[in-house]
Amino acid sequence: QVQLVESGGGLVQTGGSLRLSCAASGRTFSSYTMGWFRQAPGKQREFVGLLTYGGISTEYADSVKGRFTISGDFAKNTVHLQMNNLEPEDTAVYYCAASILRLPKTPNGYDYWGQGTQVSVSS
Repeated sequence: QVQLVESGGGLVQTGGSLRLSCAASGRTFSSYTMGWFRQAPGKQREFVGLLTYGGISTEYADSVKGRFTISGDFAKNTVHLQMNNLEPEDTAVYYCAASILRLPKTPNGYDYWGQGTQVSVSS
């Protein structure tokens, strides 16, 4: 079992950057595929990107490709989501999650979730 805690959210202007962190405890995150999702008010939770177990590879949603980057810090057992060139459409609560599957891109594919962190982008 793994516990996840996100941090790093906040309010930024269009074009700005934020780095979210997901600290894992209980087990090393490298044992799981680590995903990032977001949920805007009134919308379904949507896939943002993932880091496969062992930190071997990443995949991203088309809407964030080229702007967002996921990385893993094995020493700190933490996964980061670097978000650049933010747009108002990126405003949402961002969640990290852990899965025993290899490439899950839906919420149902994940076993453990953090509490979420709010990201707001002003125009």
